[in-house]
Amino acid sequence: MTKIVNHWIGGKTVEGASGTFGPVTDPATGAVTTKVAFAGVDEVDAAVAAAKDAWTSWGQSSLAKRTEILFRFRALLDANRDAIAELITAEHGKVHSDALGEVARGLEIVDLACGITVQLKGELSTQVASRVDVSSLRQPLGVVAGITPFNFPAMVPMWMFPLAIACGNTFVLKPSEKDPSAAVRLAELFAEAGLPDGVLNVVHGDKVAVDRLLEHPDVKAVSFVGSTPIARYIHTTASANGKRVQALGGAKNHMLVLPDADLDAAADAAVSAAYGSAGERCMAISAVVAVGAIGDELVAKIRERAEKITIGPGNDPASEMGPLITAAHRDKVASYVTGAAAEGAEVVLDGTGHTVEGFEDGHWIGISLLDKVPTTARAYQDEIFGPVLSVLRVETYEEGLALINASPYGNGTAIFTRDGGAARRFQLEVEAGMVGVNVPIPVPVGYHSFGGWKDSLFGDHHIYGNDGTHFYTRGKVVTTRWPDPSEAPTGVDLGFPRNH
Repeated sequence: MTKIVNHWIGGKTVEGASGTFGPVTDPATGAVTTKVAFAGVDEVDAAVAAAKDAWTSWGQSSLAKRTEILFRFRALLDANRDAIAELITAEHGKVHSDALGEVARGLEIVDLACGITVQLKGELSTQVASRVDVSSLRQPLGVVAGITPFNFPAMVPMWMFPLAIACGNTFVLKPSEKDPSAAVRLAELFAEAGLPDGVLNVVHGDKVAVDRLLEHPDVKAVSFVGSTPIARYIHTTASANGKRVQALGGAKNHMLVLPDADLDAAADAAVSAAYGSAGERCMAISAVVAVGAIGDELVAKIRERAEKITIGPGNDPASEMGPLITAAHRDKVASYVTGAAAEGAEVVLDGTGHTVEGFEDGHWIGISLLDKVPTTARAYQDEIFGPVLSVLRVETYEEGLALINASPYGNGTAIFTRDGGAARRFQLEVEAGMVGVNVPIPVPVGYHSFGGWKDSLFGDHHIYGNDGTHFYTRGKVVTTRWPDPSEAPTGVDLGFPRNH
């Protein structure tokens, strides 16, 4: 019997009423294992109404109450790491260690939310004028929404709702319809921790559900992570409806390797950053820029390591890389490799024919490595979102920097070098929001914010960290003047001498 994933509204499971369902496949077998209910407008409205009703009390709740519930939620997440990771592997396909890592990175933001009392401290200036004080405070927005991608079905939602809820907002989450079960499980655990009904709601669906959230008058802010075209649409549409928006888009992350770099360390980093999670992550390194004469040796070292990667089902402990999310996505990724030679690239490794014995119907693709890729090639220009690494050759640091800065994307980048002066110049001169120095995937820790530049971010706020707290709250300034007690009206004795 096929499993059905329903909505979570008002603290309980709500069966889909629209009559529309989407398939969820096991990427390792290609079999449809689950149906997910797609929300219509009425169901989205019900989730927003539940969140709005809950906000009347949650928005006024004490910080002590909120953090008490968050600490219990964190304990439950910690105790259920393996079970959540298993849900991720079953529907996304990534290997169990990657799935566990995803849960751990989500837990970092829950940790941040547990310490929200520090983040929400206001400011006070006394005696700005005679007997006048000015204070600043931050207050929640109300109902906020999150729309999250398939590649991190637990982590990215946890980048959003724990912090938003800790700030006093209520939340409506629309996770990816390709792997929805992890999001529902997170909501169930939060309810088990004592979260009041309606504070966190989960609705599944497609463009119908998304568009209703973007236009709903009671939704005050929208967080999004996904591709650049959809991020641009989310930002434009939600902003036109008067909402605050943070929309994180796609990426083409470059790794600049200077001639003095430790090539073994650079090759190790390139392989893990390009092929980890099968390349299905917005912080993957998809372009290595080799400077000077090191290119041939670096490509040889990358190839040597890449050929040793074991590909198989995510629940097999021997597997180091799993399948792609869908067969259609697998075919799209493969098209970049099969068309690379005609566009001037040298195909060093071609993984398009890879299969796994006993799992022939899975969404498999092997490791692909392209060398001497021209900047005009589709494999360089597009975000492939799969295990394809392109190597580009340049003669100088300045040429490599110009190549990176010419990209329309500015999510993450990295430099590998032993020279501190070169690294310092790079981190100041490169046009990207996150920079790694001898670190291939510079995803910030929870108390620093995550976000890119250019076409990798639409909106003014990065996600989580201080930016996240500011995004989910709005500022208020209070100017206060009180008369001195000695000026109290006649007959009122406050215990102060009249000549004070």
